[in-house]
Amino acid sequence: MAGQIVIRERLPRDADWSEGVLVEAWGSGRIVTRGRLHDANRQPALVAESAGRPAGLLTYRTEGAECELLTLNSILKRRGVASALIERLVVVARDAACWRIWLVTSNDNTPALRFYQRRGFRLVAIHRGALAAARALKPGISAVGIDGIPLCDEIELELLL
Repeated sequence: MAGQIVIRERLPRDADWSEGVLVEAWGSGRIVTRGRLHDANRQPALVAESAGRPAGLLTYRTEGAECELLTLNSILKRRGVASALIERLVVVARDAACWRIWLVTSNDNTPALRFYQRRGFRLVAIHRGALAAARALKPGISAVGIDGIPLCDEIELELLL
């Protein structure tokens, strides 16, 4: 059982670990959302720790009065790590005077859709064909995703603050 979860900002000492998490989960630190390429290694990030060890990573960016959640990865599954990271992001976004947190996920990612909706996020848009455009920016994006579902669209979710 995991100990208490502590959330903090990513520190320089986390660079190698953070990059490894992003490469393992996303193929690289390069993330494409809504036709824009982001280097998640250069964006602000939150690190979850349990028993003094890294347990999760959330990267995000703010633009104007909006906060985009770029990546969310939990090393300790079903222990509240991802939820704790989102709870802290809400505080960070409110402190930055953001009116919403938004994210996109791919059409195959039903676990993510369930997870985010349970935490108050709402579906707000389907960006048809967005992954074809994303592949032009990041060619390593697979054509097929979870459960053999073809990767075609981005689904946008938001949490109003």
